[in-house]
Amino acid sequence: MGASRAWTSRGCRWLGAAGSLGVASGGWAVGTLPARDPWGLWVPHGAAVTAAGYALAYGGLTALVVAWWLYGRTGASVRGTLTTLAWWTAPLVVAPPLYSADVYSYIAQGAMVLEGHDVYSVGPSVLDPGGPGGDAAASVGGHWTDTPAPYGPLFLILARAVTWTTGGTIVPAVLGMRLLALGALVLIVWALRNLAREHGRSESAALWLGALNPLLLIHVVGGVHNDGLMTGLMLAGVLLALRGRWITGSALLGLAVMVKSPAAVALLFAGVVVGRASAGPAVRRVAKGLLPGLVAGTVAAGVSLVPGTGFGWLGTQSVAGRIHTALSLSSDLGLGLGELLRLLAGTDPDPVKSSVQNLGLLVALVLIGRLAWRAATGRTEPLRALGPALLALVVLSPMVQPWYLLWATAVIAATANGGRALGAVTVLSAALVYETQPSGSTPPYGFVLAALACAAGVVLLRRERSEGGRARVPGQRPPAEAAVEADAPTAR
Repeated sequence: MGASRAWTSRGCRWLGAAGSLGVASGGWAVGTLPARDPWGLWVPHGAAVTAAGYALAYGGLTALVVAWWLYGRTGASVRGTLTTLAWWTAPLVVAPPLYSADVYSYIAQGAMVLEGHDVYSVGPSVLDPGGPGGDAAASVGGHWTDTPAPYGPLFLILARAVTWTTGGTIVPAVLGMRLLALGALVLIVWALRNLAREHGRSESAALWLGALNPLLLIHVVGGVHNDGLMTGLMLAGVLLALRGRWITGSALLGLAVMVKSPAAVALLFAGVVVGRASAGPAVRRVAKGLLPGLVAGTVAAGVSLVPGTGFGWLGTQSVAGRIHTALSLSSDLGLGLGELLRLLAGTDPDPVKSSVQNLGLLVALVLIGRLAWRAATGRTEPLRALGPALLALVVLSPMVQPWYLLWATAVIAATANGGRALGAVTVLSAALVYETQPSGSTPPYGFVLAALACAAGVVLLRRERSEGGRARVPGQRPPAEAAVEADAPTAR
């Protein structure tokens, strides 16, 4: 018997809860603490406390990852998986921001909208240090202090509401933004369960990979990233389109784009769903497939115009690409090639890097188009093609952060019954949690830890496959273990 068989879902639940508590507790000492906290709660501590905080946070993170991996092989029920999700989420709710300072940008940008600044032309540095959002602006990561907002108007409206409600005070403002993240998590859970039913996949398996995922927990709940809200709206939109309610679904997809623009990829596949469901000649089906884009575009225009934020977001979608992230293959390749040409020919490396980044995006668009064509011609299901399409976008983007993987993971979790994409996002979810420190920085050893976790995940998956597929996912409990398991019967 494998090690996973010695663990019940209840044992994994306790282990993961202890791990989550360790991450949250360590975060009070080594999380992404604000530059100023007038309440004095989230403040730096001495060297001994900091060292203990790192040990607690990394030990807790490893326990959480191990518990998640084992839990996926216990055959837990839907009810049990939802209970486990609540247990693992709870400790992170009141923790300081973890693994990223982005939430401070959100609060500061909300204050900018509240004060009438153009968030699409200037950065948080324009805020009065003593005014609402001033403490958040002082806590923004160095790259983003003078960077315009790359987010859509809907998210900025929500950030403005949080800033107005809390006065921009750090602790309540962060907790207000975390409430939005928790709402997004609820939406993701609902959409995952329903999409899994539509695709004949175990609901528990979809929840295990798409919601219980430690990458989501630490970066959407702990790190308060708005990718959770974009993903929740995106999943809900494609679900409704799949069920024939394409007008409402397209409106939700338009709102998802008004959080972050990558959701536009899902709009393409929603159009394929609508077109394939239409009767008549090809021209009629193509015309019908364009309607979701029209609905989403109308929603986007309304969200941009009514609150007065305008269409400046269209011009800031490339600002993130100016910041180099080591996870971006095209940026790494472009930087290396540019530096090589600088040494050999004395040329400016920046245009070379930019060209390679653009080439990467072009390749991603070609792959997305090919997947959409396969779906449109009936060779694959549209939403089964959407997951790999989003994965291609993530891999080939000029800026890649660990939590970007969640765009594709959520869709693959609900639609894929196997294949390389499913295995890849499973292993990467367990590995990429180590790329950043709880403080938000990216140390070299983070890549070493991620590589080791990735290698371990690959070995474990291969071992499971070599054992004749005996590894199980939630919702596939063998009768012998079901008899001693305390959870409710397996639900689909």
